[in-house]
Amino acid sequence: MAVKKDLDFTYTTIDKIFRLSIGETGDFSGAKYDGDFSMSLEEAQRAKHKFIADSLGIKAGSKVLDMGCGWGPFTKYVTEERGAICIGLTLSEGQAKACQKNGLDVRIKDCRYVKPEDFGLFDAIVCIGGMEHFCSIEEWQAGKQEAIYHDFFKHLNDLLHTGGRFYMQTMVFSKNMIPFEDMSLDAPKGSSAHIMALMVEEFPGSWLPYGPEMVINNAKPYFKLISKSSGRLDYIETIGQWRKKFRKFGLRKYGLYLSLLPKYFTDKAFKHQVDIFQLSPNRVCFEREIMDHYRLVFEKTGEEMK
Repeated sequence: MAVKKDLDFTYTTIDKIFRLSIGETGDFSGAKYDGDFSMSLEEAQRAKHKFIADSLGIKAGSKVLDMGCGWGPFTKYVTEERGAICIGLTLSEGQAKACQKNGLDVRIKDCRYVKPEDFGLFDAIVCIGGMEHFCSIEEWQAGKQEAIYHDFFKHLNDLLHTGGRFYMQTMVFSKNMIPFEDMSLDAPKGSSAHIMALMVEEFPGSWLPYGPEMVINNAKPYFKLISKSSGRLDYIETIGQWRKKFRKFGLRKYGLYLSLLPKYFTDKAFKHQVDIFQLSPNRVCFEREIMDHYRLVFEKTGEEMK
């Protein structure tokens, strides 16, 4: 699993640039256009938040856990719009400080190790993009990926009331995934081998599930699937909108870009981050169907299913 230093590298590094581009509680995950690309990014993100809250039955007084909450957009939505009691968890110090500054109840804690005695039981749990970080390359190579996901759903089972619901959206490897041994930063620029190597650099310590079936099958002992939908095309549009916002001129933001210029020539890892920013490798992977993106809603059954 990706550890705190891995996620800090990806998320805390871009914290200030992100907030100056997207907003204090902007959403850094795929929005929900459902084919209507005339919607603004903000409208599509709000549509996603509403869909999740409706799917989970979140209402006034509902107790919600937002695993891997990012800059807190969903925590903010259910707290302000639904009157829910929401706790957000992140491993990024930059994200946590930004959320706390904006009045959200967000803690620095590994969501995989929350126990009922920490916060009690929940009516609903959300994990938007978290599963992407649960299995490392080394764990996948050691054949532990299925066990990691099974253990995670057992963990969720312990945190939810019977009938409680869990929403997750995650990137998954799709039909055109390439072999790991082919991935290389020295491969021709723009090739699938080079793009996937950049993805590994962008999300150190992380390896994706192989299709939604891997996730669904490991949830079955404790949860029934309520709904499943692909958000691949929506994510392609979302990334395009992010790129426009990151490039839009702002004095403070471009001052920050300039301040990072010396680091570009002295820090190899940071140079890779800039390459990632320029190429948007995850968007390329969606376009080439190396990766897909799924929204999944589960309900706790109350007993272990055979």
